[in-house]
Amino acid sequence: PNLAKEIIVGKPSSTVIATTDEATATYAQTFLNSSNLRVYTNRDVIGVELAGALKNIVAIAAGISDGLGFGDNAKASIITRGLAEISRLGVSLGANPATFAGLAGMGDVIATCSSNLSRNNSLGRMLASGMPLEDITDAMENIAEGIGTTQEVVQIAETMNIDIPLTKSVYSVLFDGVTPLNAVAELMARSPTSEL
Repeated sequence: PNLAKEIIVGKPSSTVIATTDEATATYAQTFLNSSNLRVYTNRDVIGVELAGALKNIVAIAAGISDGLGFGDNAKASIITRGLAEISRLGVSLGANPATFAGLAGMGDVIATCSSNLSRNNSLGRMLASGMPLEDITDAMENIAEGIGTTQEVVQIAETMNIDIPLTKSVYSVLFDGVTPLNAVAELMARSPTSEL
């Protein structure tokens, strides 16, 4: 969980350095660790990279939920099911599933889905208000990375036959003209299934 504005002003934070080189990991950890920043290492470079990118899709969904006023149950469901999708895709691409329960996975998802500082969460809230994507991106000072990530992930998941219904719902809002309310209705109307 690395919301830059909080780190810059010295609010307590944690981060993960991912590398397979133990010496580099130890050096970077020692150099960056401080009284306000707790630095952990992780050898799962694939998992940490994927978690950092894929959490933005979940944040868009959480922002849509917030914008529609759905409440905490909906947001918790989005976070949990989003993490399941991240883990499914990540493991298929060679990541360690434990990474997604750590700071790079769950930690970053919670921060990004809960913060008004998150560009992707803000994007979701604006989409829920009915604002067109083009107008939103024109108005944003910085890019919301989840837009491009959503396109790529849907293509990868289709190629690998991986089930990612939440991500596909976000895709339908971003690129297929489906309204946020209709995307939620379609997601909720899916056939019942096992959680695991």
